[in-house]
Amino acid sequence: MGQRNPLTRVVLAVVGGVVLLGGVVLLVLPGPGLLLVLAGLVTLAAAFPALQRHVEPVREQAMKAAETSVATPLRIAGSVAAGLGLIGAGVVWGLVPQVPLAGWATGVSLIVSGIVLLVLLYYSHRRVKAGSAHTKG
Repeated sequence: MGQRNPLTRVVLAVVGGVVLLGGVVLLVLPGPGLLLVLAGLVTLAAAFPALQRHVEPVREQAMKAAETSVATPLRIAGSVAAGLGLIGAGVVWGLVPQVPLAGWATGVSLIVSGIVLLVLLYYSHRRVKAGSAHTKG
């Protein structure tokens, strides 16, 4: 990979930093925190190749967490409920002015977190299912 345009590096650094910080926040709040940390780190590594060495360990942990979420039908149901709950909470936060931090900025972030959670759950389920099909055959 050649030298990046300085403007491209700045954009990657800002986007990667925001996504990484969002992921760190979501490590303690409901949402796909570790996966957002990974996405932010991958983006930052595109701007700063020295960070590339940190990507694989985070990727492994994120994939383990994703696979754990689909290990049993009860976990799948819980994860689906969490995703739908985030989407529902987002609608409430967008429509009900009496809730703390009310507004569509909070609501949309919750809705997006719920959608990302459901998409990642689907991806994880397919990945685990494909892996188990290879080990059986």
